[in-house]
Amino acid sequence: METSTPARATEPPGTPAPPRLGHSPALSSGAGRAVARIAAFAVCQAAMIAGLGLLITGPARNLWPLSAEDALNDAFERVRNDALTTASAIASGAGDTHTVVGVTVLCCLALLLVPPLPRWRAALFLALAVWLQSLVFLLITEAVDRTRPDVERLDASPPTSSYTSGHTGAATALYAGLAVLVLSRVRGRWGRPVAVLLLLIPLLVGLARLYRGMHHPSDVVAGLLNGGLSLFVVGRAVLADDAWAARPPADAVDIAVAAAERRPGPSREPAVVIVNPTVTDTATRDRLRLVLAQRGHTDVTFLETTERDTGGGQAADAVRGGAGLIVACGGDGTIRAVADALAGTGVTLAVVPCGTGNLLARNLGLPLDPADALAAALTGEPRALDLGTISGDGIARTHFTAMSGAGLDAAVMGSTSDRAKSALGWPAYVLAGLGELRGPRMRLAVALDGAPALHRTARMVLIANIGTVQGGTALVPGARPDDGLLDLALFDPRGAGGWLRAAGVLMRGSRPTGTATGAHGGPVEFFTFRRAELTFTRPQPREVDGDPVAPGRRITAEVRPGALTVLLPAGEK
Repeated sequence: METSTPARATEPPGTPAPPRLGHSPALSSGAGRAVARIAAFAVCQAAMIAGLGLLITGPARNLWPLSAEDALNDAFERVRNDALTTASAIASGAGDTHTVVGVTVLCCLALLLVPPLPRWRAALFLALAVWLQSLVFLLITEAVDRTRPDVERLDASPPTSSYTSGHTGAATALYAGLAVLVLSRVRGRWGRPVAVLLLLIPLLVGLARLYRGMHHPSDVVAGLLNGGLSLFVVGRAVLADDAWAARPPADAVDIAVAAAERRPGPSREPAVVIVNPTVTDTATRDRLRLVLAQRGHTDVTFLETTERDTGGGQAADAVRGGAGLIVACGGDGTIRAVADALAGTGVTLAVVPCGTGNLLARNLGLPLDPADALAAALTGEPRALDLGTISGDGIARTHFTAMSGAGLDAAVMGSTSDRAKSALGWPAYVLAGLGELRGPRMRLAVALDGAPALHRTARMVLIANIGTVQGGTALVPGARPDDGLLDLALFDPRGAGGWLRAAGVLMRGSRPTGTATGAHGGPVEFFTFRRAELTFTRPQPREVDGDPVAPGRRITAEVRPGALTVLLPAGEK
């Protein structure tokens, strides 16, 4: 199949360069101005607290209540006992640098990874507040030189000034910040009690620092002030409804699309975007619409897949309606259904990964961000790629783009829940696979391109149009989607040693010598073929591009060279 490079829009002299695809001034969040304001307020914050410190250590040091601080320090020393010392060590540890950094990282990861996700603003608020508090603390300790209380100290004295209490400030920024998030985002009766408990932690940390002789009372108060002001400054920039880093207006995408459509240049063919609504949110669709408009596609229709029609029907209707470009936005199952309808039509496909595995997109060198993947495709060129066909008892003849198989791989696909995939992504398959490793070995006959059948045992059979899976592992080394062939991999490791040898084969990323002709005896065998017939002695779990299909005893696979036209970034195949 011959392909041609799409015409590039020519710009009149003096026309400003277009923004990067998927971006527009209309979508600006004002982040630059917010950063400048945070920096300005941070300078004021540091100057104010440092000024208080210089006042405390200078003209006001003999005035009440500062004049009573030494007596209070002595009182804390006199009431010490084993129980209180242990309790104070625990409380003080909650504000320790390692604890604060560790808890902050874990909380930010949870905000980004635990559904519903991601909560970018909440994570940014927490991380910036802790960081800003630490930065201001370091500036203040350089400006104010205050000795620690003249009592027995229960902790090693750091080289920093006693003013302010870094433990108290860090604890305030972290735990009070978490309290703010709980109060603003958690609905239910337990939200307020949790927030109160979080707010008590900085107070307990400050009290523990006084008990352990590490700070004067005014140092602790200044630490609370530093942490509190850091939360206010960052919260005002990130969380407030009228935040300095304001959200774009509701019609920002419409404004950006209209601006892109007004730019001079040839209008391109009608485009249809087929989206899987379970993995493609409104924001992603808006960015895709903007990318298309910026490349001259003004006639764009969005169609959603359904449980009964996963993309094939929508793609067939789009072809009959005269669409010149089909954009498939979903996981490997959605891409497969659309490719099945486009096979042999010559209509160009743009692959936009939005699912869990995204094997085809990974092997085609596309970015995994949907808008970036579409932008890369639209600035690339069309290439003819192979498709595989698969059929069997209980499998109507259909195409696949990446991999199909039977045995362990199919069992893992069938046992991985949608909830696990939503929460963990592709590592959910790894966890499910651990429970399937002891599945029964299967017996099968393999007939390739009309040759006599080979009889084998295996735990997993893969029929591959592409070779690499998640993590960059070459599961079927040498498999390419444009070589006019399909690849067959038979995995039959025996015991732990067999799995280690199989892993070694995959880590080398090349076929073991002699296995291409069917040499028997290793933990992995590889074959290339145009047509294969596999017959199992008993029904086996099977899958097509990651989607489980009915168990059965037969699989027939055949390659269709160059059957699918796909837009790829320049230099990718």
